[in-house]
Amino acid sequence: MEVEKKSNSFKTFLTIAISLAIAIFFMWYALRGMEFEKIAGYFAKANYFWVFSGAVFGILAYWFRAIRWNLLLEPMGYKISNSNSFWTLSFGYLMNLTIPRSGELARSTALFGVEKVPVEKSFGTIILERVVDLVCMGGFLLLTLIFKYDAILAFYSEANIDLNPTKILVFIGILFFGIFCFFYFKNYFKKFSFLAKIIAFVEGIFQGVLSIFKLKQKFKFIYLSLAIWICYYLAAYLVCFALPETSNFTFADGFFVIVVGTLGMMVPASGGIGAFHAALKLGIGALFLSMGLSFEEGAEVGLAYAFISHTMQLVIMIVLGLLSIPMLAKARAKLTTNNVQ
Repeated sequence: MEVEKKSNSFKTFLTIAISLAIAIFFMWYALRGMEFEKIAGYFAKANYFWVFSGAVFGILAYWFRAIRWNLLLEPMGYKISNSNSFWTLSFGYLMNLTIPRSGELARSTALFGVEKVPVEKSFGTIILERVVDLVCMGGFLLLTLIFKYDAILAFYSEANIDLNPTKILVFIGILFFGIFCFFYFKNYFKKFSFLAKIIAFVEGIFQGVLSIFKLKQKFKFIYLSLAIWICYYLAAYLVCFALPETSNFTFADGFFVIVVGTLGMMVPASGGIGAFHAALKLGIGALFLSMGLSFEEGAEVGLAYAFISHTMQLVIMIVLGLLSIPMLAKARAKLTTNNVQ
């Protein structure tokens, strides 16, 4: 048991160390060739009214996501309070600042503590959320391709990104083959006790994912999904007005900014630190280039925008995450008291 604890502690330490190393590398890459004093100067002249406005929509996205999560849990027979959903969501985002992607499991575990929803089932709905988010992200990418195709070409050129369609298709093929094998052979593997629990956990995840087909309020789910991403868009776009150099960005430019920023946040660095900054440095630099302006000037402005926007997101995550701890503790105590009575 003690050896197992040491092993888990080492894995946790190694995961955090790797994510921090990735963050440090991308931050070094983002700051390379830049004068930090000049970047810091943008903070002094920023109009923080727009930053605050963006933060309001960032928090609204949390709330809409919490309500949407309830819709996914409802077909499985769980009716949870919006407040518990909101605070478990906030706690999950806080945990993502330590170990990338750990927030999803932390969120499911926290929900079990206050609503007794099985972890594997709520975790399955979170996977489903990510799939829906990917579809919404695809919508913004499509809009960007339509309105800012030249900027996307400039971005990929500057980032030296090579998209290999063959590798992507092979990965998708392997994924679907694995899913097929799981369902075809699962009854056989259930004969082995050590695999039965794993299979039950995976089945719970699939049950959560498939809950979308049993939704009672499909239209509400759709408009909440749209509301979440509109809030994300406004949170990113309104910050553009905080800087004179980006205040003339159009709605189409906003599509490009959110797509590039989301790509940066997908990198497994703690809280997207470094990766988000590097992505926006290249992204807004490419945007300037597509406008016939200097890439170097755009990269400098992009890095300043990234620091302001990411700091806003960090403040939201930390403040709401820290508030979630006593709120969840209070909800757990209330649940325990009700069960005793």
